[in-house]
Amino acid sequence: MTVLTPDLLERIRSRAPGYDRDNVFPTEDLDELRAAGYLAPQSLLDAAHNQRLLARFAPATALAINMHHVVVGVARVLHDRGDFSLDWILDEARAGELFAFGNSEAGNDEVMFDSGTRAEPQQDGSYLFTGTKIFTSLSPAWTRLGIFGRDDTDPDSPVLVHGYLTRNSEGHRAVGDWNTLGMRATQSFTTVLENARVPAERIARILPVGPSADPYIFGIFSNFLLLISSVYAGIADRALELGVEAAHRRTSKKAGGRRYADDPDIRWQLADAAMALDSLAPQIESLATDVDNSVDHGSAWFRLLVGTKTRSVDVARDVVEKAIRCSGGASYSADHELGRLYRDALAGLFHPSDPESAHSTVANHLLGPVSPPR
Repeated sequence: MTVLTPDLLERIRSRAPGYDRDNVFPTEDLDELRAAGYLAPQSLLDAAHNQRLLARFAPATALAINMHHVVVGVARVLHDRGDFSLDWILDEARAGELFAFGNSEAGNDEVMFDSGTRAEPQQDGSYLFTGTKIFTSLSPAWTRLGIFGRDDTDPDSPVLVHGYLTRNSEGHRAVGDWNTLGMRATQSFTTVLENARVPAERIARILPVGPSADPYIFGIFSNFLLLISSVYAGIADRALELGVEAAHRRTSKKAGGRRYADDPDIRWQLADAAMALDSLAPQIESLATDVDNSVDHGSAWFRLLVGTKTRSVDVARDVVEKAIRCSGGASYSADHELGRLYRDALAGLFHPSDPESAHSTVANHLLGPVSPPR
């Protein structure tokens, strides 16, 4: 059962154009979603369903809230596997706290396996973090921010330290630099950390530099990639709906007033879009169910996850473009919903894992690592 009632979703949809036009954070959306209980923990399957539905009405709001559900999902993955160390995240989410991730760094293509942020251990078990994080969704509103950095105290065994910063902590500031082509309402500012202190009780993990099989890392990747996939599937859902509406509404003067819905080329375009879109739900939902049920796909997990994200983003862009082709020149306007969906869909190119990294992951699983030259 979802708290995303039709009335709530229609109100959210009505505000989306203004948030995009004015390049502002969806404060009213967040207030209503929090009041409805949408920040509470959900199974990954439920979150995937709900995020896809929300994205159909307001993609940028869905993408912003995604970050919260990713963090909460990590805690749920650990709990389901008998690790209760992050149950406090589940409790705080139920109480209405808003979680976000500040992990991405410019130029860091190691993503979660290394960091340019410095983490300095203190005698009381806390850490001081200094560095710059980019694409921090929910910047104006988060109350808890997940961050990580590198501790080089032992240069022979550096470690990555993951912790959660509270809003009232000192040493963090947002740089209001969000003026993007699409997904504008996420307000994903750059976050500067300057000796930002995370207390010992909010340190989630200390892991070696490099790839890790730790369930915490699996929780991040599985929740992030499947929920990102759901958002872009939701964009495609709405684009197809608009394309079908346009085909029924538009008529051809050349064809004597015949509806575009009767034109064989238009019918082929929309049918092709629908067939591609229909392939996403089984892929997303089966993997979300497997995460919820602790199914072990072993080394194939990352191949399956990055493949799902890559396909979902590609399908979303293709479906939006086909809907635009069927809707005519009006959709080229920046104020047209399809124009906005097209700009929003482009953002999928920049979320980890990017297409190059995803193909490398799948190739390594299939073929093994590239052999050194002889």
